[in-house]
Amino acid sequence: MIRQLILSAPGKVEWRETAAPALSSNGAAIVRPIVLGRCDLDVAFVRGAFPLAPGQPIGHEMIGEFVDIGDGVTSVAPGQRVIVPSQISCGTCRNCRRGFTGRCQSVPFGAGFGMGRPGDFGCAAADLVLVPFADAMLVPLPHGADPVAMIGAADMAADSWRAVAPQLAERPGASVLVMGGSASVIGVYAAGLAVVLGAGRVDYADDDPARLAAAKAYGATTIRLPTEIADQYEIVVDARGTPETLIQAIRATEPEGLLTSVTIHVGAVTPLPMMEMYHKGIFLRTGRANVRTTIPPLLDCCAHGFAPDRIATTLYSFDDAPAAWMDDALRTAAARD
Repeated sequence: MIRQLILSAPGKVEWRETAAPALSSNGAAIVRPIVLGRCDLDVAFVRGAFPLAPGQPIGHEMIGEFVDIGDGVTSVAPGQRVIVPSQISCGTCRNCRRGFTGRCQSVPFGAGFGMGRPGDFGCAAADLVLVPFADAMLVPLPHGADPVAMIGAADMAADSWRAVAPQLAERPGASVLVMGGSASVIGVYAAGLAVVLGAGRVDYADDDPARLAAAKAYGATTIRLPTEIADQYEIVVDARGTPETLIQAIRATEPEGLLTSVTIHVGAVTPLPMMEMYHKGIFLRTGRANVRTTIPPLLDCCAHGFAPDRIATTLYSFDDAPAAWMDDALRTAAARD
């Protein structure tokens, strides 16, 4: 038997015993987590802002080391430290080959660790984790890298990368606005990545002093909400998650600008000013990130100046991981000694 984290009730996370994983195929691996990170989505689950049924495994951000691999695994070896993406992807289906690893066609749609998604893959926050497509999914941790410092690369920083990096590659030196909020760490990371990637201007708007301070530490100029955003920007990130601020983000996007929403709007319908968007000709993108695809270029950003650990992390022992999930701190993680 092993332990895994369970959302036992709204606001309460605890360890529960479950059967130990066994290799399911020649291409699978069993990984022992050494660092667990709490994601912004986990915070929403625990607080009841996004649905996760009581009794479901929780936790999907993990760096670990191999303890066993199938005979067909060639890219990694037992004992090697790896970043484990939050989403399950085979690497060979049509979507995976196109880089759409968040929408793998070999598993139930949207399958992942610890998010209540179909497929029964458990969670990453466990004593041992079965990774079904080891060669396709796992990314070696850069040599000498501190796994605690790099835990953001397992999910949230990858989510942030997709909101600013491809856009700045298309429009070097562009102006960037991040509307910070419910995707709290993701928004701050997006501002930090935009600075490292050479944006001509990076503004971060929020009403939370801790997030404003974190964004400022990354080099962004801060705007205290609520206020009107007077300027318009080529690249805008909605990390706030309310219909009102999505509209504000749309209005802050300049004509032909690029807007990415990294939040989940849970209502059945979110009204948008479509006439205004039509005349401005802006591009609005939403949806879950393709995490496995984005991790390697994100690691390149880390090698060239982006530091995920610039956001102060409250660190717990591995055994105390439930407390990390229920903490109100901006960023928490649990690590083995």
